Amino acid sequence: MFEVGDFAVYPGHGVGVIEAIERMEMGGKVQDFYILRILDTKRTIMVPTESARMAGMREVIDPAKIPEVYEILKEKEIPNNHQPWNQRYRGYMERIKSGSIFEVAKVFRELYFLRAEKGLSFGERKLMDTAKKLLIKELAISKEAEEAEIGKEIQGILP
Repeated sequence: MFEVGDFAVYPGHGVGVIEAIERMEMGGKVQDFYILRILDTKRTIMVPTESARMAGMREVIDPAKIPEVYEILKEKEIPNNHQPWNQRYRGYMERIKSGSIFEVAKVFRELYFLRAEKGLSFGERKLMDTAKKLLIKELAISKEAEEAEIGKEIQGILP
């Protein structure tokens, strides 16, 4: 259960702050909703409290687990992916929408290396930027650090 003021990650949108918990009637049923303001876009999302976990909403990564994310970024091998760009794109989107920071890190790493190998489609470049933003924002919140500092750390990990 989240409380007002808590940070939470919503799959595909990134880190947000719980601004309120409101009770509303929807479809004849009264239920509580988290009012989550996404930090990057300022978009507000209403998430039913009873299904928030099922929807993938989770706490920001524990700082003790950040080295696992950096280990993923350090891996040099990327899966051999000879699918057309649009199939790769769909797979990457599914992984980003899973809400797992580890999957987001893998997507970013794969696209980063694929970019050097054969170039990326416009959609893949945009997806790589999204994955990078999601990573940087969540790691910065977790470490209580500046986003620029986290960006430099990530850049230092990658060749």
